[in-house]
Amino acid sequence: MEDGRLVELHQQRTNNNFSVGDVFLGRVQKLMPGLNAAFIDIGHKRDAFLHYTDLSPKLRSVLKFTEGSMNGNLQTHLLEKFKVEPDIFKGGKISQVLKKKQPILVQILKEPISTKGPRLSCELTLPGRYMVMTPFLDMVAVSKKVVNKEERKRLQTLAESIKPKNFGLIIRTAAIGKGVADLHEELLMLLEKWKTIYSQAYHAKPPVKLLSELDKTSSILRDILNDSFTKIVVNSRTMQQQITQFMEGAAPEKVKIIQLYKGNRPIFDAFGINRQIKGSFGKTSTMPSGAYVVIEHTEAMHVIDVNSGPKLIQGDQETSAIKVNLEAAQEIARQLRLRDIGGLIIVDFIDMRDRDHKQELYKAMKEFMSSDRAQHTVLPLSKFGLMQITRQRVRPELKINTEERCPTCNGTGKVQPTILLLEEIERDLQFILQSRPNISLNIHVHPYIEAYLKRGFWNQQKKWYMKYRKWIRIKVEDELNLTDYAFYDGNQDEIRLN
Repeated sequence: MEDGRLVELHQQRTNNNFSVGDVFLGRVQKLMPGLNAAFIDIGHKRDAFLHYTDLSPKLRSVLKFTEGSMNGNLQTHLLEKFKVEPDIFKGGKISQVLKKKQPILVQILKEPISTKGPRLSCELTLPGRYMVMTPFLDMVAVSKKVVNKEERKRLQTLAESIKPKNFGLIIRTAAIGKGVADLHEELLMLLEKWKTIYSQAYHAKPPVKLLSELDKTSSILRDILNDSFTKIVVNSRTMQQQITQFMEGAAPEKVKIIQLYKGNRPIFDAFGINRQIKGSFGKTSTMPSGAYVVIEHTEAMHVIDVNSGPKLIQGDQETSAIKVNLEAAQEIARQLRLRDIGGLIIVDFIDMRDRDHKQELYKAMKEFMSSDRAQHTVLPLSKFGLMQITRQRVRPELKINTEERCPTCNGTGKVQPTILLLEEIERDLQFILQSRPNISLNIHVHPYIEAYLKRGFWNQQKKWYMKYRKWIRIKVEDELNLTDYAFYDGNQDEIRLN
């Protein structure tokens, strides 16, 4: 949450065996020269997709390490004495470098989405909080987000001093200000992961998972935790201990912000998250001004329509349009992060004629999207007033059904025969008067039913009076469904009937 607004929501399902970052020992199932790609069996119901561009220049080294680990020819996981093979040709063909039934080390690049299997890469990366380790790529790089030249040079020097031979290191922004001891400790942890891959591959029969990515909680904290975090609230003592243990190694100065929630209400209710989920995940998302955006999903793209709503901001049309569009742009940037929408997104903003306003909207959209960690590209408005956005998609879009089952029909779309409603009311009325003969009774009904019960001179209310010698008051309650009714006593306490 940022400033009380929900901006990201992650779910972890225990039955999902394919997470981005998992390393598998797979087997080449099929070569597709026309696509310049291969289908790899990693145990998913659909074969995983591996394109030539995702093979890694060091593919020959990856295959050599895979074979050596499986048959025991390699004596260690370290690569000091490992002879790195020449790079593969950048514009080559898949059939030149892979063959059918060949075992291969692969990493999940994208989770299974819709009808597609996982997408794979042979460019193995082992991420930590301060660095990412890349086997076989003998280089050091510093994140572009580290803008201070002196700090970049310092981190480059530190990384080169601890880097093992034939391993590459990419230094992340979280390493800013950290000493060599912190970086070296994490490097040892990453090397231990590489050792796990090496040892698990020994005599293994593909397909088999060799290394699992961290659980969702730890991987989120590893990737997004920064100085701006003020609170981490957990409702599970076990998870609190796990997070504390992770934070003591990753960011000990932040351990104090971990809190165990002990309230009586569910944690998502107490922090207003459930209300925001219900309001944000439907087809329509309404903004404070009354304007709203409609989000539709198609097989090829997502389309978003911006509407001013009934409460159009006062003033001339052009001024109103830019105000609504700017508000919508901020909401759209939030929705893309919140739902993890990827692929091609087309936004139909309210038409504007002023060229400066169009440029202002384009700059604002880029600014609102700047905090999004997923790779994305925003294009200026086209001459038809449409904005195109592409956003990296690595896992399925988060969908939450905000609709609730109708209490009247229980989701069937049908109700009990209305012709029998009067008989049903009469049965309940008779039961109450037999069990509590001296009661002062009121019946609350929908306005239509009230009109029906009171119609004509010899109406149903008078019939009940003649039958039971008791005047039954009939009161209207607008919130009741058409076929609902409720009985109340003289103290206005509801009489509940099982």
